[in-house]
Amino acid sequence: MKPKRCRKIPFKTTDQNQLTILPPSLDELIDPNHMVRFINAIIDKMDIDFLIKEYKGGGRAAYHPRMLLKVVIYAYTQKIFTSRQIAKALRENIHFMWLSGNSRPDFRTINRFRSSRLKGKIEEVFTYVVEQLLELGYIELNDLFIDGSKFQANANKYKAVWKKNVDRYQRVLQEKLKELLKKIDNENDLENRLYGNKDLGELGEDVTLSSHQIEQIVDILNERLKKEPDNKELKRAKNKIEKDYLPRQRKYEKQRKLLNGRNSYSQTDPDATFMSKKRDHHNNTDLLPSYNVQVGSENQFIVNYTINQNANDSVLLKPFMESYKRCYGRQPNRVIGDAGYGSEENYAYLESEGVEAYIKYSSYYKEQKKSYKENPFLIDNMRYDPELDRYECPAGRYLEYVGEQENVTSTGFKVKHRIYRSESCEGCVLKEKCYKGQTARVVRVNVMLNDYKKQVRSRLNTEEGRKLISKRGSEIETIFGQIKHNLGIRGFLLRGLDKVKTEFGIIAVAYNLKGSTGIFVKNKNNP
Repeated sequence: MKPKRCRKIPFKTTDQNQLTILPPSLDELIDPNHMVRFINAIIDKMDIDFLIKEYKGGGRAAYHPRMLLKVVIYAYTQKIFTSRQIAKALRENIHFMWLSGNSRPDFRTINRFRSSRLKGKIEEVFTYVVEQLLELGYIELNDLFIDGSKFQANANKYKAVWKKNVDRYQRVLQEKLKELLKKIDNENDLENRLYGNKDLGELGEDVTLSSHQIEQIVDILNERLKKEPDNKELKRAKNKIEKDYLPRQRKYEKQRKLLNGRNSYSQTDPDATFMSKKRDHHNNTDLLPSYNVQVGSENQFIVNYTINQNANDSVLLKPFMESYKRCYGRQPNRVIGDAGYGSEENYAYLESEGVEAYIKYSSYYKEQKKSYKENPFLIDNMRYDPELDRYECPAGRYLEYVGEQENVTSTGFKVKHRIYRSESCEGCVLKEKCYKGQTARVVRVNVMLNDYKKQVRSRLNTEEGRKLISKRGSEIETIFGQIKHNLGIRGFLLRGLDKVKTEFGIIAVAYNLKGSTGIFVKNKNNP
């Protein structure tokens, strides 16, 4: 048996000192179908006069905003978000080198461009990209799938300011201040000079003294001290008011201004509101400083977005639709959303705009259950007599119309309810099943909302309605999944509402361009 011959294993030579007559250009090293070429082509076609106007001119030559815009957007598609990481990529990554033309702006320049130059301007870049998709025929701006998701702010979750605490601290301060004033103001001089001819009965005992009024009190006490320089009690009171109560009142007023109707904010980013995140598998939830991001999509492209300080999706639909209208000059034909947007105000607004609402309401699924449909004690299932305007209960008694009640929502929308009351439920054998109260049963009926709910049910029960609702999950949920899980963006780097709007605008542009790269390559190879 012949011994096996040992064959030499060949390896390709690697010579780092090998010289070339002509060094390769960066363009030769970039794949013809690479995403970076697509981003470069799109931004090159864009009119960026709105960005150039941000520069004053004169002095040392600045880096061109077109180049910086390309670099920042491409960086976000590559999961590179911080200005230092982007500056590092410009030195080390051939795609960034090619895109920037071998320019190497430092991280300060990149950060200044992103947070200042692009502030209020990124919307125009976003709209331009969407219009390019519209021209290519990949969206039609007819259907709008809408949803919201909370993104954590770059803020300390342990430095919260809560409205209820501000109210409580200010109330205690006012009580102490008024008690102190009673001790030193025997002749009601302070009260007369602060309130004029009105007494506390007219003003209300709980009238709050503003910081300006407290400053007036200090001035009045200083005048009295000139006349009574030996009055130690008066001097102590004046010092307490001036050095303790006045600064605290100023602080509470500033906090109230920052709250601006919200229930909380973070000291490290006052524009961020503490919002409840989704519950985990242990049924726990955290209150974290966050922004509520509303996104509208079509064909899995982002076509509109808004950044909000309110955690309630329902009140955000109208401003979202107004934003959409400003961008494209018209409204979509249909809006598809979950039950979080199902309110009378939203249905009325969409109807006034000529938009069909495919939006469930909170009790939609409950009403589909057999137990609900067959419950004779629910007002929806009682027989209604339109001529006599009354309902007949299962016991044969009547709930008569007794009047209307009008409520005003936080947005100023008026909601009307018709009130129906039974003459008497006493002695009714079905009372235990029907009503737990001690007096006669009273029900409130929102006629307008019931009409809107009927319209929505008829739309959702069609084949087209079921198709749209089924599609909503793959449309809008996919976008948030891509951004949060694939791009790894669960929170913002920048602070302040305006800067956060800019940051998410960059994210939205990067998402759309990354998703449409395949379209660009297909069109280029098949003209």
